Amino acid sequence: MSYPGYPPTGYPPFPGYPPTGQESSFPPPGQYPYPSGFPPMGGGAYPPAPSSGYPGAGGYPAPGGYPAPGGYPGAPQPGGAPSYPGGQGFGAPPGGAGFPGYPQPPTQSYGGGPAQVPLPGGFPGGAMPSQYPGGQSPYPSQPAPMTQGTHGTIRPAANFDAMRDAEVLRKAMKGFGTDEQAIIDVVANRSNDQRQKIKAAFKTMYGKDLIKDLKSELSGSMEELILALFMPSTYYDAWSLRNAMKGAGTQERVLIEILCTRTNQEIREIVRCYQSEFGRDLEKDIRSDTSGHFERLLVSMCQGNRDENQNVNHQLAQEDAQRLYQAGEGRLGTDESCFNMILATRSFPQLKATVEAYSRMANRDLLNSVSREFSGNVESGLKTILQCALNRPAFFAERLYYSMKGAGTDDSTLVRIVVTRSEIDLVQIKQMFSQMYQKTLGTMIASDTSGDYRKLLLAIVGQ
Repeated sequence: MSYPGYPPTGYPPFPGYPPTGQESSFPPPGQYPYPSGFPPMGGGAYPPAPSSGYPGAGGYPAPGGYPAPGGYPGAPQPGGAPSYPGGQGFGAPPGGAGFPGYPQPPTQSYGGGPAQVPLPGGFPGGAMPSQYPGGQSPYPSQPAPMTQGTHGTIRPAANFDAMRDAEVLRKAMKGFGTDEQAIIDVVANRSNDQRQKIKAAFKTMYGKDLIKDLKSELSGSMEELILALFMPSTYYDAWSLRNAMKGAGTQERVLIEILCTRTNQEIREIVRCYQSEFGRDLEKDIRSDTSGHFERLLVSMCQGNRDENQNVNHQLAQEDAQRLYQAGEGRLGTDESCFNMILATRSFPQLKATVEAYSRMANRDLLNSVSREFSGNVESGLKTILQCALNRPAFFAERLYYSMKGAGTDDSTLVRIVVTRSEIDLVQIKQMFSQMYQKTLGTMIASDTSGDYRKLLLAIVGQ
């Protein structure tokens, strides 16, 4: 589906970033908080600032490897792979081939959501970049002043008591039957950090592993969703990558969705976690599971070395646009390494400026040029990077839509996106979803899922 007014002919003056008059001061170089509102609230900084090597302090299990004896999911031995969830289907590619025309919010600013904890030094004068607030009509013509709170749908619970929650969960699972509603009320209303504390309290109080108990009470998609909610977020990303590559076949879309959309810090955490949990080298696994230009793109992503300077260099954007044109549309054949170099190293705001410069210069849309010059996984990977630069929530909204469109539901993709974005930018994803598909994310989830699984998803999405 194409989106009205995209690609625009000649961009309106406003979307230019940074605001006029503040070119040099906004925000300080070297600080690139992502549009998605990292870090999530709750831990303050993201992830729980390991002090003694990884994992360690801050809600991660004690050194000695995760899981604690007794297992998280299926206690993978070094070199082995986690045994959960059964069989194929985790993150299988959605039916929709390719990504259609891409919506572009005129006022997207590259600042984090309001929950952003500014890096030391903060934004000048304590001000934050503006971003559309939760309740507003999707895109105000001027960026509205920021509302306080996060852009995730899940916020840390006030007056949180891990022991009380552990007791509620124990009661919900004791005796005959399971009180699923009680479980939903607890997990959907606690941040990931708080869920880690509940897990620890449960083991301290009852000498049992909460995850094992939950697995024995639940099954199917509901089990997958609850387990995902109880994994520390870095571990969940690492586990999803491992799961996408183990066994026969590779779920390339999962690799793209995680490696092409995360921040440098998150990618480095994922690489460390992958090594410590599964005793494997992520880059080696990628090399043995992929090939060609797609392999090179993912290896580039694995480095977690993208420039994160907030300031846009318009001169460089012009030059890059020219280079991309000459590497693709302006010649016979394609110089793939030029695309890889620019898309893997430039900051997201810089790439956004490059897309705009390209459409002025070549009078065509860079996303369409990528579709014409590339195919298959490398095309999806490059387009994902550009889509994140233009409008990250729209990228995730589209993935959610295709996970539910047509016959059957790609539950793993649905679960993964709802869980991983729930404390980051799910509010914006919902806004983009309604704007792009003329229905709310909640209605689509409600018509595509059932039972407690539906109830819990809707509780997270905030319907």
